[in-house]
Amino acid sequence: MTAQSVADLREILQPIQAELTQVDAVLEQQLNSQIPLIGAVGRYVKEGGGKRIRPALLLLSCRCCGYRGERAIVLAAVVELLHAATLLHDDIIDQATLRRGRRSVNSRWGNDLSVLLGDLLYTKSMSLALAQDDVEVLKLLSDVTLSMIEGQVLELERCADVAVTADDQLDIIRHKTAALFSACLRIGGMLGGVDPARARALAGYGLNLGICFQIVDDVLDLTADERTLGKPVASDLREGKLTLPLIFLLRRAGAPALETVRAVLDDRGFARVEPRVLARMLGDSGALDEARALAAHHAALARSQLGALERSPCREALEALPEFVLARDH
Repeated sequence: MTAQSVADLREILQPIQAELTQVDAVLEQQLNSQIPLIGAVGRYVKEGGGKRIRPALLLLSCRCCGYRGERAIVLAAVVELLHAATLLHDDIIDQATLRRGRRSVNSRWGNDLSVLLGDLLYTKSMSLALAQDDVEVLKLLSDVTLSMIEGQVLELERCADVAVTADDQLDIIRHKTAALFSACLRIGGMLGGVDPARARALAGYGLNLGICFQIVDDVLDLTADERTLGKPVASDLREGKLTLPLIFLLRRAGAPALETVRAVLDDRGFARVEPRVLARMLGDSGALDEARALAAHHAALARSQLGALERSPCREALEALPEFVLARDH
């Protein structure tokens, strides 16, 4: 993110900044270890930063639903640990070498340690959640973990498949990204004891914001410069992933686009195709505009759910987040 976008996000999340600081303290404690190597890798993961969107969503939902207790802090840390675990495993599967502008854990310490640390973070997240003694929340977290794993399996199954459809890809997004976003909002509703109508609205907001977030990620993967993005441009395509902008390109531009995309897939890189050629095709075909329009549609769907919540600074933060997601450059 640019310095301005970081400042904008901090402004949006100002109502819960104190709680986010407490979440970071819990994360630091959980990532520490008497085993020096685990502690060193844990600190590296935490220092890698991230936007803390998922903990923020959980905290905002709790406040909107009238809950201000300590469990919100702990469960916000739980969802961030869960997210961090998935990133570690994803980087191994994708053979990624960079994450947020730094060497990925698997690149620096190897796959074996990365697998173990990912397992450790999963276990710590569930242990923290279990200590809250809330079977309903624990079941939700278990279900969303299974959903994310299923999404990863679906993505692997459809790797390098040029026949993959937009509906197929949206199904992957719902499993891998949007399910956890939705769970963060639902946990706030559970802790606040809201009625079924507000619970559905919170879940719908989270699901649609998560879809919007991932579509924007997929557009940035193809359009942002490497220094801003923190990883090589078009990493998804190099790894065999046909994201929505590329699916729209294949549908719109026909045989020339298919030949270009297949060359990158076969080479696992840009040996025969220049990145600017693919970028021009994406722009000229209208594929990027179509993807951005779909992201904006889901942002609007997310905002439309908030009428079920009472007016408050935290509801205003939830209203502002879809626009932040649409405008971000990282």
